[in-house]
Amino acid sequence: MSRSDLSPHIVHFTKGKDHDSAFENLLNILREKTIFGASNCIKGDYRCVCFTEAPLWSVEDGLANPEAYRRYSPFGVMFDKDYIFDLGGRPVIYQSDYEFEKLPESHRWRHVRYQPSDSHPVDFTWEREWRLRATGLELNPSSCVVVIPDIGYAERLYSEYESEQDINMMQYSQVIGEELSRHYRNEFPWRIAVLSE
Repeated sequence: MSRSDLSPHIVHFTKGKDHDSAFENLLNILREKTIFGASNCIKGDYRCVCFTEAPLWSVEDGLANPEAYRRYSPFGVMFDKDYIFDLGGRPVIYQSDYEFEKLPESHRWRHVRYQPSDSHPVDFTWEREWRLRATGLELNPSSCVVVIPDIGYAERLYSEYESEQDINMMQYSQVIGEELSRHYRNEFPWRIAVLSE
């Protein structure tokens, strides 16, 4: 793919009132190894996992539009577009709410309201959204990349992981002994993309 405005990847970004809370939301996703689907802001209350296909170079500060209602942090999980497509993920369909009823039921989960010429315009096309209709998406470290804004947060991610491993080892050592507990220590499993680089 040679165009700079296109990407072979899509990203699920976390939200938070600030960077630290968005980082904590990312940590919870990685601990659970699952991105849980949600139905808020989805007409018909379909549960979906949402992504953007905006290229990484354009989202160093997160997926933001000060004119719109939402801001996503620069923390997230990135997948190959083909991987999510094979799971059933698709780009959303931007259209008026009137057209929602014209969609077959099997496609209504993809609807996003788009009414740019109203007196109160609605335009979320800047999100370049994809959705996967699912209650959750299990993460396999070999199929995704963790997106972090800068090297400082990358170091914090490593540190959090190592601290959790230390706690696990201490608990295991009390049950099976220190020597055996070392076999249960896991290497850091995630690949990382640092937006500032």
